Amino acid sequence: MAISGTNSTTLDDLFVNIVAQARFTAEEQSLMLGLVSQYNIAGQAGKTVQIPKYPAITAAALEEGTAPSDTDVSTSSVTVEVAEVGNSVLLTDLAAMGAGNPADELGTVLGNAIATKIDKDLIALFTDFSTEIGAGAGQEITVANLFKAAATLRNNKAQGQLAAVVNPFQAYQLKAGLTNSFVGANLSEVGNSAMISGFVGTVAGINVFESANVSIDGSGDSIAAVFAPEALAIALKSEFNLETQRNATRRGTEMVATAVYGVDTLDNTYGVKITTDATVA
Repeated sequence: MAISGTNSTTLDDLFVNIVAQARFTAEEQSLMLGLVSQYNIAGQAGKTVQIPKYPAITAAALEEGTAPSDTDVSTSSVTVEVAEVGNSVLLTDLAAMGAGNPADELGTVLGNAIATKIDKDLIALFTDFSTEIGAGAGQEITVANLFKAAATLRNNKAQGQLAAVVNPFQAYQLKAGLTNSFVGANLSEVGNSAMISGFVGTVAGINVFESANVSIDGSGDSIAAVFAPEALAIALKSEFNLETQRNATRRGTEMVATAVYGVDTLDNTYGVKITTDATVA
């Protein structure tokens, strides 16, 4: 009777908690989601979204009583195609009856997997940026790199709050090279709690974040970036979904977490990449 109860009513309640925790973790633990342009296409048919790009036009002085000349405006667009990503775990009956809080633990595992995949996909786009700043591979990142990046982006007329995402070892080098390291930012400007946990500080008007999802290559270097929100885009068809299915032969319940989204570069002049050493001697 005890096992029967665990398999039905108790687990039904447990799965509600798992879904809630997993969704919360996926949304809160993704750093990059809050730093790029988001397009929610959940209510639209199809698997692609076209994002128009409008060119800048120039105003001119007018003569009194004369009509201004028309300006031809030709738009381009970025097409983002969405696809599924996901993972699954098996919650065995014994685990469900064991110590700890399997709802929180499994929800965190599932949510983190989706959040990490989203961040890695967006960070992989750093290589698309057309400008590179820094001493190059094997050299340490400096605060001067960030100041130059900010100047470059503002000169390119990039709008909005600039962000830098660096590997933790690059963040260490930045902090080690400063006295009274970073000027604290108003946390209301930083974003959600996950972003705050990876928040390093503010330099040259850039909110600096560290993330282990900025990979280190075989030579010990990482490609970090400074960018404006309109540099990168994510199209979200389904942010997070969790389905459960009883597997009697394995005496457990399978949980499959999925998300449907696509990422792309919107404007490669609104971001700069910084390739530097990512090791600590």
